[in-house]
Amino acid sequence: MRLKSAKLTHFRGYRDTTVIPIDEAMTGIVGRNDYGKSTILEALSIFFETEGVKADKNDINCFSLLEGAEQFEIACEFDELPEAIVLDDNAETSLSQEYLLNAEGALEIVKTFKATSGKLERTAIRCQHPSDQVLSTLLSLKMPELKKLGEQRGVVDAVADKRVASLWRQAIRNSAAPMAVQETLLDVEKGLSTDSKSIWGKVQELLPTFALFKADRESSDGDTEAKNPLQQAVKEAQTALQAQINALEQQVEASVLDVASRTLEKLREMAPELASELTPRFKEKPKWTFSFTLDGENGIPINKRGSGVRRLILLNFFRAEAEKAVVGSQRNVIYAIEEPETSQHPNYQMMLMRALLTLANQPNRQIIVTTHVPALAGLMPTEGIRYVSKDQRGIPIVKMPHADVLKEAAESLGVLPETGMERAKGVVLVEGKSDVTFLRHTARALKEAGHLESNFEDVGIVPILIGGCGSVKHWVTLNLAEDLGLPWCVFLDSDIGGDPSQVKSIKKRQQEVELKGRAFYSTRKREIENYLCPDLIFAEAGLHVAFTDTCDAKKIIGNAVGMKPDDVIDKFWPRMTAEQIIQRSLYEEEGNERSELKELVAQLTVLAN
Repeated sequence: MRLKSAKLTHFRGYRDTTVIPIDEAMTGIVGRNDYGKSTILEALSIFFETEGVKADKNDINCFSLLEGAEQFEIACEFDELPEAIVLDDNAETSLSQEYLLNAEGALEIVKTFKATSGKLERTAIRCQHPSDQVLSTLLSLKMPELKKLGEQRGVVDAVADKRVASLWRQAIRNSAAPMAVQETLLDVEKGLSTDSKSIWGKVQELLPTFALFKADRESSDGDTEAKNPLQQAVKEAQTALQAQINALEQQVEASVLDVASRTLEKLREMAPELASELTPRFKEKPKWTFSFTLDGENGIPINKRGSGVRRLILLNFFRAEAEKAVVGSQRNVIYAIEEPETSQHPNYQMMLMRALLTLANQPNRQIIVTTHVPALAGLMPTEGIRYVSKDQRGIPIVKMPHADVLKEAAESLGVLPETGMERAKGVVLVEGKSDVTFLRHTARALKEAGHLESNFEDVGIVPILIGGCGSVKHWVTLNLAEDLGLPWCVFLDSDIGGDPSQVKSIKKRQQEVELKGRAFYSTRKREIENYLCPDLIFAEAGLHVAFTDTCDAKKIIGNAVGMKPDDVIDKFWPRMTAEQIIQRSLYEEEGNERSELKELVAQLTVLAN
């Protein structure tokens, strides 16, 4: 189940009902300071009842309060719903069959808070529910009442198992078909029967786990996020060793009881009546407690390190804690991270954003990030951008990404295209700096060996790093290319054999690029690192490294030679000879042997013609 949207009504700056659509992978909430970005994350934190976060009377919009508003609301819509769910009696039904979905077919949960205190007044499901007065109460009826109503409606024979409440409800509804429905706010306390308290509990079990990492939080090794994952590790270790622990506890208990028994024997010699009143026992089981910190070089704990290092470590503690909540389940995890750039060096900012983008492509994961830093905003996928602005009344509005909005957002944030286009006659948009090294050296080596007539410099082809096809930076760059009348194309890794969701994302990008009438190229192998020659790596590093065309060669090579995987191409590819490049990119088609990289560069060098 994924979060589809959030709706805020009379909540802080959001005076009117404002809908914030949430992307299935990464949502980037961007805009100027004090425009309502953090409010969205904090509203979600209140909705999901994050530990330590509660609504209060200051959360009501002040203008709404003056106009007489007595409540404020936070609602969330969820899609990708399960086809079947066990609500009661171990029998399968569905949210649709129970008329618990709204007009758009989503599960919408509305939480209403009292304006004067911020106290939660009601949790309800906004749904298209039966309008008939009797049928609308079915979820609130106890089993005897359901059976009585079923007998009155003459549906007893239609109920296969008369012990199952959901089957009675279904039979009663079927008898009333066709059935009119209307929008209803079904109170989860009053609208569900006493016998079926588990109904709301089962729905809650389906909801995503939400975790918020705030920009202004403390960052020391005493924080809950820092302690909990390590304490969980202690619990898991204790569980694995429980048999030995039990045996040790029994030995301790036997030893102590022996001392206690001998003490009582001696006591009986002096005061037999007192001794008879005493029974040796343990008051409580022994506790196994451990206190952890993380010490760096020279034993320096993290609370003595720089604020950027502390926040980076704690952010990953935060991730570990969020992951713990869904171990062994298929529940979605929503990571909400406010201004990840806080206290971070620009290099760490970029690394962190790329890590979040990778995480967003994993199954059952959603990322929501707020930022006003151009470099980070530029890496975000355009479809996930939510631009927060204000209307003429000064009330926040959330704009979805289309050409005008992206232009406004890019100008507001200061996202600029990559430099180098001023000298270009044609542009190849690539994802990372290693791709630039890969393409330029390939073209130069093949020309010098006489396999090609021109390299990129000869014909004015410039590889431009845009941080991912479909990102805001990509959008800004290709728009400038269009304005300048430059031909452009896209080159990406195929990721074949890797994360299926990433492969799917690349196919989607290919369709988008080709719909614009532009060429899209992707590797036949998984990544550019898979084209490296093992003999070259042995000659340079003295190590035999084995990898296939579809394995994670970047990580395998990096781990083997002791370097960051992202640096592998920059170190080894400039040493590849033309013959090695051709040999490592050979493939067969219709009985003919062909060189993929020779053909690729040949096509790119005629881009500007």
